[in-house]
Amino acid sequence: MAIDTQGTIDPTASPEPDDRPDEAPQPSVVLRRFVENKLAVLGLVLFVAMVLFCFAGPLVYHTDQVHTRLTLETLSPGPGRPLGTDDVGYDELGRLMAGGQTSLEIGLGAAVVAIVVGVLWGTVSGYFGGVVDAVMMRIVDSVMSIPALFLLMFLATIFRPNVLMLILVLGLLAWLAPARLVRGETLSLRTREYVQAVRLMGGKSPRIIFRHLVPSVIGTIVVNATFQVADAILAVAAISFLGLGIPPPAANWGGMLSDGLNYTYSDFWWLIYPSGIAIIVTVLAFNLLGDGLRDAIGLRAQRRI
Repeated sequence: MAIDTQGTIDPTASPEPDDRPDEAPQPSVVLRRFVENKLAVLGLVLFVAMVLFCFAGPLVYHTDQVHTRLTLETLSPGPGRPLGTDDVGYDELGRLMAGGQTSLEIGLGAAVVAIVVGVLWGTVSGYFGGVVDAVMMRIVDSVMSIPALFLLMFLATIFRPNVLMLILVLGLLAWLAPARLVRGETLSLRTREYVQAVRLMGGKSPRIIFRHLVPSVIGTIVVNATFQVADAILAVAAISFLGLGIPPPAANWGGMLSDGLNYTYSDFWWLIYPSGIAIIVTVLAFNLLGDGLRDAIGLRAQRRI
C-alpha cells in the first residue's frame, strides 16, 4: 500500500521494502551458501558418517553386546577384532557402535524437546510482553540458576537412568537458551507492520504466533538445534563418565571413556581412544553444521540477498 502525491492511498501499489516482513532465503540460495562453506560440508559428511557407522555398522559387523564373558581376558586388536575387547569380553568396535546409537538418540531427542518447549515459551513470552513476559522470563532465570550437571546427578541417583528419561531431563534443561533467543526475536517481530496488520484484521494470537512469528525465527531455531545436539551428547558423556549413565548392557561413549581410564597405564589404549575420538568428531560435526547453517540462513546471510 502506498500514498500518492495528493495524499490518497493507492491500494494497488506494491508495499515499500521497509513495510514487508523479513523473508527467509530461498532453498536454492541456502543450499548454495551451505555448499560454498567447506567446513559446513565437512561437518555434514562427518555427521552422516557417524550415523552410518552407528546404525548401519551393526548390520555388517555382528557382535554380541548383551552377554558378558568374564573368563575371557582383554584381547588386543587383531584379526576378527579390529579394536580388541574390553575387560568383560565385549567387542570394542561393536561396543562403539552401540554406544553411538545411544548417544545420538539421546542427543537428537533432547534437542527436539528443547527446541519445541523453548520456541513455544519464547514466542508466547515475547509476543504478549508486559507482565506475562516478565513472569515467564523470571522463571527462565530461576531455572538457569540451577547447575544442569548437579540436577542430572541428583536425578540419576534417584531414578534408574534410561534413554527416555535422559531425553526428557536433558531436553527440559536445555530449552532455556532457545527460549531466550526466540523471545528476543519475537520482541522485534511483534512490532512489524505485517504483524500489526494481521491483528487489525482480526487475527487471533495463536494464528499470529504459529503462522507468522514462528516461521520468521526458523533460522534461529535450526541453528540452535545443532548446538543443542552437541551439548546433549557432551552432557550424557559427562554423567556417564561419573558412573551415573545408562547401566549395562546398554552402552554410551561416556561410559566407555570412563571404563577405559582404568586401563590407561596398562597399555590397553583401545579402551579409551576410540570413544574419546568418537565424541570429539560428533560434537565437532554438529558445531560445524551449526556454523554453516547460521551463515546460510542467518541474519547476516539474509542481509546479503
